[in-house]
Amino acid sequence: MSETLGDTARSGGSDRSERSGERRSLPARMALFYRQVIAELRKVIWPTRTELVTYTAVVIVFVVVFAAIVGLFDFVFAKGVLQIFGN
Repeated sequence: MSETLGDTARSGGSDRSERSGERRSLPARMALFYRQVIAELRKVIWPTRTELVTYTAVVIVFVVVFAAIVGLFDFVFAKGVLQIFGN
């Protein structure tokens, strides 16, 4: 059965050395890994400084609000348990 381009992409993008049965050395595999990481990082759309500050502020506010909500629930349930079971 012949392998098409779509089958190669789905199978993890096997390269020539994997198809011929030979295995690359550890340094060669590490170099390939780092080249692929750098290639992927070049595709990333990095936020501007103002976007980064805005996103950070939104996350901090979100965490503070939900921590307050959880703290309030904890306080209410603790008071309820003390009312039910006594001091």
